Amino acid sequence: MPQLRIALAQVNTTVGDIDGNTALTVEWTRKAAEAGAHVVVFPEMSQTGYPVEDLTLRRTFAEASRRSVTELARRLDEAGCGEVLAYVGYLDHDEVGPRDAAAALYRGEVVARQFKHHLPNYGVFDEHRYFKPGTELEVLRLHGVDIGMVICEDIWQDGGPISALGKAGVDLVVAPNASPYERSKDEQRLPLIARRAAEAGAPLVYTNQIGGQDDLVFDGDSLVVGADGTLLARAPQFVEHLLVLDLDLPVASAAASGSFDGLEVHRRVLTDSPLPAYEPLTPTISEPLSDEAEVWSALVVGLRDYVHKNGFSTVTFGFSGGIDSAVCAALAADALGGDNVYGVSMPSKYSSSHSRDDASDLAERIGAHYRVEPIGDMVDIYVNQLQLTGLAEENIQARVRGMLLMALSNLDGHLVLATGNKTELAVGYSTIYGDAVGAFAPIKDLFKTHVWQLARWRNEEAAKRGETPPIPENSITKPPSAELRPDQKDSDSLPDYELLDDVLDDYVENDRGYVDLIEAGFDPETIDRVVRMVDRAEYKRRQYPPGTKITFKAFGRDRRLPMTNGWRERKS
Repeated sequence: MPQLRIALAQVNTTVGDIDGNTALTVEWTRKAAEAGAHVVVFPEMSQTGYPVEDLTLRRTFAEASRRSVTELARRLDEAGCGEVLAYVGYLDHDEVGPRDAAAALYRGEVVARQFKHHLPNYGVFDEHRYFKPGTELEVLRLHGVDIGMVICEDIWQDGGPISALGKAGVDLVVAPNASPYERSKDEQRLPLIARRAAEAGAPLVYTNQIGGQDDLVFDGDSLVVGADGTLLARAPQFVEHLLVLDLDLPVASAAASGSFDGLEVHRRVLTDSPLPAYEPLTPTISEPLSDEAEVWSALVVGLRDYVHKNGFSTVTFGFSGGIDSAVCAALAADALGGDNVYGVSMPSKYSSSHSRDDASDLAERIGAHYRVEPIGDMVDIYVNQLQLTGLAEENIQARVRGMLLMALSNLDGHLVLATGNKTELAVGYSTIYGDAVGAFAPIKDLFKTHVWQLARWRNEEAAKRGETPPIPENSITKPPSAELRPDQKDSDSLPDYELLDDVLDDYVENDRGYVDLIEAGFDPETIDRVVRMVDRAEYKRRQYPPGTKITFKAFGRDRRLPMTNGWRERKS
């Protein structure tokens, strides 16, 4: 039986940085060669990063991407990696239009190019806007093994490339991917890949990227599945990793070129003779993370990459003593190191002493910088000059804090974080140009109840390791309050968070209407109140900073409703 050693290069690329991504590919191919790999598979569009969005439409960018693949083949050969068959992703552009492409590099040459067939156009994907579908499949024979390739969505849709390769006959399928993270996505991913391997009649090598790109984050979780659906190897989540394993493959059976399911299959022989027998490596199967660890890792990686890839090293935001700012602080410390976190306490005349104490305690626990900048005098100037009262007075406090943070950002070069959660964004419980100020919102896609859940989990994990829990217990247990008026509580303006998040899960996440909500057991008054708040707040959400997506339907890319909108949910 022919043997082949496969390496899956689960790497963190940067959109637009073709030179940096090329260097990354050379580095990881060298690692694959040192591990004795015969094939290395990189993620989808690894040369350009993913998604490149409207960079796709710039012909100069596509031309630079295509040139980089030819140059990469030469560099790999010069680096002593020419005998490794390297699959890399890139952006192409031919007479038909832009293409989501992958190339196979061997002995200093581009030996095959293939274009993605299925183009996703749902959720965060908008590929019909950018790409033209491919209609050809390139099968390469290396050391007597026939290797076919599909690109990301080609395995997520029925029919097409996988079916064609199964009918044409291949011994192995490689699949470069850029599959964004969502909670519990592996519950779909592994069974899907197992089905596709069975459909192709061959093991399937699924390489996924890791890292943050704006509001998306990629978890890796690269996999190799046998033709019988058996999981053969798995990479860890949210870290760069080279997964290496050996495959014993059956002797090539009937193989054909020609048209299958509307796709043209072409074949090329690189090396025909199987390798001499060698001792295989023991494959590695990493355990998936728990739900809490998975989400926390996604938020940490998303925040770290947004900060670093945009040229920053430090962040600043308000340390209020509340649960949201405390969780954001713990995330920032895990992502960047406590010494790169600059917390600012901005007490007004309504701020409680325990809030200031909790903020100071938080900074000490995570090793953050901490300063106190009272805002009372600044607020008084606005209040007295404009004779502000009520909501106008409350909001000016939030807006003074926002201005103060932006001034410190300009002064010291810190990136400002917004600390709002998904529940607040859903119902408009935030102040534009106030607590909505910032360049990135780490917990934007976490409902309030999930924020509390993660806070408790993070503290428990610290205690298990013998570390100081990063989040003060009082920040978790005290009733949440914006402290913009005497004795204010969130419950003055909002339903109980447990109830509110249940309604929002149905209305926002699952697009259920009024009748559905009634059937789910919610009372009409609560439905009317929550739906009205959500529908009126779309303009606020459009102006909120980006934040890491971790749910099926995040505000922004996934949920796009008109700001000017006369539709209202009704009882019938």
